[in-house]
Amino acid sequence: MFDVFGSVKGLLKIDQVCIDNNIFRMHYKATVIILVVFSLLVTSRQYIGDPIDCIVDEIPLGVMDTYCWIYSTFTVPDRLTGTTGRDVVQPGVGSHVEGTDEVKYHKYYQWVCFVLFFQAILFYVPRYLWKSWEGGRIKMLVLDLNCPIMNEGCKNDRKKILVDYFTENINRHDFYAYRFFICEVLNFINVVGQIYFMDFFLDGEFSTYGSDVLKFTEMEPDERIDPMARVFPKVTKCTFRKYGPSGSIQKFDGLCVLPLNIVNEKIYVFLWFWFIILSILSGLSLGYRFAIFMWPKLRMWLLRARSRISQQEDVENIANRCKIGDWFVLYQLAKNIDPLIYKEVIKDLVAKLEGKDMV
Repeated sequence: MFDVFGSVKGLLKIDQVCIDNNIFRMHYKATVIILVVFSLLVTSRQYIGDPIDCIVDEIPLGVMDTYCWIYSTFTVPDRLTGTTGRDVVQPGVGSHVEGTDEVKYHKYYQWVCFVLFFQAILFYVPRYLWKSWEGGRIKMLVLDLNCPIMNEGCKNDRKKILVDYFTENINRHDFYAYRFFICEVLNFINVVGQIYFMDFFLDGEFSTYGSDVLKFTEMEPDERIDPMARVFPKVTKCTFRKYGPSGSIQKFDGLCVLPLNIVNEKIYVFLWFWFIILSILSGLSLGYRFAIFMWPKLRMWLLRARSRISQQEDVENIANRCKIGDWFVLYQLAKNIDPLIYKEVIKDLVAKLEGKDMV
């Protein structure tokens, strides 16, 4: 029974081979899950609930709701300030002169669920590329050595296979490492690019959206403009035109309530902070990767920290012989192989390399 349990545990650990790092996983796991959940949340409110309710005399409510949802609603930016109920009905909703007062149309709320899902796909692209390029190499090299409970003969055979592979292919892993570094750069470009994309999607409002929300609470009530009401108004205006009995065009002004924007405004406040934090962490990760690329001494220290129970002389010996691609493979193996077994692999690898040099 113990052997069965150990085998199952070993299989589970094999499936959990790590081929990236925490920052990388924040892009393709955490961010993708967040965006998909938000997309489903908006979709459920938009297509299952009632995303818009409009009030206007002489026009059937269902017709007005459908018309305003399709052709967009608008607010008046000059009516964003003032006392609600006295100066304006709601922020951005008040009397205006057509053709004179500035009017801001709101159309993006129809596309939020699709855009969020599209963004989730973009965040997964670097992961898809890396997984395709990686080709399961680390999983094949681990060879069940991530399971601490293993038959001694089987363990020695697999250690020998790993040591022989590395000895024969030393200084041939640079392209493998470069492809991972390219995917890290793509992650950074993607998150920064998506900040600009959302800024374009929200008519230039996203770049300062989170900071504006924070500043909003520090201003005087009569002077402050709620950025959430400006970007995602809950009450808007809609103009409906039709022909009258004599053939003249009649105009009907209506008020529309957008309960969906209560969800949208919170989603984009969270995304603003999440994307800013993720872009900063990704930038720091690229700086860390550049330092690794430039200073071999740093690679040796990192490999020594990862294989802390190995002999320091052995780790230094290997680090001095390795290029950045070899170091990257060894570092990935150190994250996946049982520490005690990895110590033996390092010792055998040093002996093999020294013996090869003496031949």
